[in-house]
Amino acid sequence: MDKNTIIGFLLIILIFIGFSYLNRPTPEQIETQKRYNDSITAVQQEMINQQIEEAQAQAQTLQTETENLPDSVKQQKLRNAYGNFAPATQGEEQLITLENDLLKISLTTQGGRIYSAQLKNYSNHNQEPLFLFERDESSFGITFITANNRVLNTSDFYFDVIQSSALQTTLRLKAGDSGSLDLVYTLHPNDYMVDFEIFNKNLETELSPAMRTLDFRWTQKIRQQEKGRKYEDRYAYLSYKYLSDDVEHLRETKDDIKNIANKIKWIGYKDQFFSSVLIAKESFESTKLESKYFNEGLYLKEYTALTSVPFAYNSTEGIKFNYYFGPNDYTLLKNYDKTKFEGQNLELEKLVPLGWSLFRYVNKWVIIPIFDWLTGWCGSLGLAIFLLTLIIKSALFPLTYKSFMSSAKMRVLRPQTEQIAAKYPGKENAMVRQQKNMELYRQVGVNPMAGCMPMLLQMPFLLALFMFFPSAIELRHQSFLWANDLSTYDDLIQWDTYIPIVSPYFGNHVSIFCLLMTIVNIFYQKYSMEQTNTGQEQMPGMKTMMYIMPVFMLVFLNSYPDGLNYYYFISTLITIVQTIAFRFFLNEEKLLAKLEANKGKAKPAKKKSGFMARLEEAQRKQQALMREQQKNRRR
Repeated sequence: MDKNTIIGFLLIILIFIGFSYLNRPTPEQIETQKRYNDSITAVQQEMINQQIEEAQAQAQTLQTETENLPDSVKQQKLRNAYGNFAPATQGEEQLITLENDLLKISLTTQGGRIYSAQLKNYSNHNQEPLFLFERDESSFGITFITANNRVLNTSDFYFDVIQSSALQTTLRLKAGDSGSLDLVYTLHPNDYMVDFEIFNKNLETELSPAMRTLDFRWTQKIRQQEKGRKYEDRYAYLSYKYLSDDVEHLRETKDDIKNIANKIKWIGYKDQFFSSVLIAKESFESTKLESKYFNEGLYLKEYTALTSVPFAYNSTEGIKFNYYFGPNDYTLLKNYDKTKFEGQNLELEKLVPLGWSLFRYVNKWVIIPIFDWLTGWCGSLGLAIFLLTLIIKSALFPLTYKSFMSSAKMRVLRPQTEQIAAKYPGKENAMVRQQKNMELYRQVGVNPMAGCMPMLLQMPFLLALFMFFPSAIELRHQSFLWANDLSTYDDLIQWDTYIPIVSPYFGNHVSIFCLLMTIVNIFYQKYSMEQTNTGQEQMPGMKTMMYIMPVFMLVFLNSYPDGLNYYYFISTLITIVQTIAFRFFLNEEKLLAKLEANKGKAKPAKKKSGFMARLEEAQRKQQALMREQQKNRRR
């Protein structure tokens, strides 16, 4: 390929880029389109709300009107209101249980919904059986329109049990002699997924031909399952996945409502470690999501979804969904994309909060594989965390070593920087001292910033682990030393008295692991500052900050999981050991002699970067200004 061809291709690419840039919609156009889509969604949701409210009002009115009527008159009124569905308005509630080794769900014939969901291998913080919901803590209703334009809801009817076994049940809403709406629930061995199918049988004459969608209303109250309510609140939120886009969620700290015009794949009601998820075979349309926040009581949040799916009243094909009632286990959820939902890019694993993109990648590709490997053969989670910390610190040691070496070079040059400070005392010589110090470092081949970059490169791991431990369900109810549960704080020291300012932010307890981590951090900060003292002036308040930061961390992390505080404690201890070992094995006299030898070596001139040139020019102007000010003062 010759030069002209390359230039031609580049010009074509630039033209396409320029055309795309010039023809992109303006922010005003984007906002206008967004408002238009939101308005359409809001109208559609308002119609759904009106239909549901109409159905509920109709049911309530009929119940009141027919309460004291003779049976024959009552039956006639019901038939006028519900047509061939009228017999199903009366009946007795019956519960049917589906169960495997992991999950136990109960179905109710009143409304044909899931009545309760219990995770058999888990318990709540009081060591009671863990129910995601039961009784009226959850509701699910399907709205449909009859041929005479009556708006009905499945929650107003009693279903018949047509077929039932340990893993499958069919509930039928009858309409006349041959018409029915069947709801089929199916469990599978060793799986948290529940298949849910809706079948329309011979309802062509019962349902309105104008029906194009089935509308759903799904509500669930989220129980407090963990000991620390305030902390669990941060991880309880309503999540949803766009059909061809990413996973998002509503705000977790306050009430929130969102109208979604685009198609979505699933809706998830999650708390810190467990979720209830409704997954569409195809997609949900015209969705309204709502989250209500509770400050106190038995429940953390209440979630509501109003949504719909395409529906043909004369179709015999089933509408398929899946429920997921289970733990927020990253590996388990990730595997669904490789097995049951292969090719659908479900991304249920994003129910596990692992941080923003960079930190999530660190957790996904480094932390989680190592942790899963360790927990696979370690009998103790405390030992697994210790080994994980040791592996990470060992892997990052080359960066730590560079940081230590940079500090050592600065430290052995301290006598010379002190001589410069003594030779050019006072604030008026601050710029001169800085220049002389930089000249010294340049002569001996030391970069004062060399120690910062290795430390910055370690930050993604530090922050990734900060997100990993609170989300790791493996730590839940696992004890270590004095901690009964590594997924929450230990409270060996606690009190009941409310203390203003202290109780709202710090809590009514002291976490021992957090306290130990703070003490070790104070010791390390003090030792580190002594080791890195280069003899130059320090920023005012640095010594005070050295103690304030660990105390701030004590307040901030006191309610965080013991697993996280234990990791920080071990990590800081290992860093202290590395620092002491480095000082022990380093011969500072040889290091200083090596640096001094660099002074006599001729160094090739380096082209200064634009930034350094501008910096030096600013320094020269500052010095000239200071000299002018000194002359003026003498005059």
